[in-house]
Amino acid sequence: MLFSKTLAALVAEFEKLPGVGPKSAQRLALHILRRPEDEVQRFAHALTKARATIRLCDKCQAFTEAETCEICADSRRNVVQICVVADVRDVAAIERINEFRGVYHVLHGLLSPMDGVGPKDLKVRELLARLEGGAVQEVIIATSPTVEGDATALYLAQLLKPLGVRVTRLAQGIAVGAELDYADQATLLSAFEYRREL
Repeated sequence: MLFSKTLAALVAEFEKLPGVGPKSAQRLALHILRRPEDEVQRFAHALTKARATIRLCDKCQAFTEAETCEICADSRRNVVQICVVADVRDVAAIERINEFRGVYHVLHGLLSPMDGVGPKDLKVRELLARLEGGAVQEVIIATSPTVEGDATALYLAQLLKPLGVRVTRLAQGIAVGAELDYADQATLLSAFEYRREL
């Protein structure tokens, strides 16, 4: 199918989204063109507003519109326990089990030398800054049990253990190669309950 330059450019932009291949990108672009003008304007406005107003939490690095996210600002949370996750979606997955009462730290990725992602590309420095002062007692590493997740967990454990903080990792229940975002509540609950020292 031949597209105009404008439509081809729109398809190319959709193709840049994670998990969107050429056919899905075409389908999305054509869907947008079939929608009423006001609906497309609302969609465009939501995109630009989100990009302009959403920032990283000054503590956990999750997305927020305020300086500090709701979880970090909640005085009922246990600030001596930090759960380290790769992505903001993992925070949502863990929050769904309604069991963890600590706070989070979002790395925004995992170590992946093949993809050119090293420690400096993650929010590791910000995590270390949170441990200054000795108030944090436990860091739970909740990275997915993939090659990248394991490498990140081992790297963090080597970095954090000398600081005198207890370092644990989610265990039992999360299948090797699985993503946290797809785990059900019972599986995540079991993984927290049976976490282990690194």
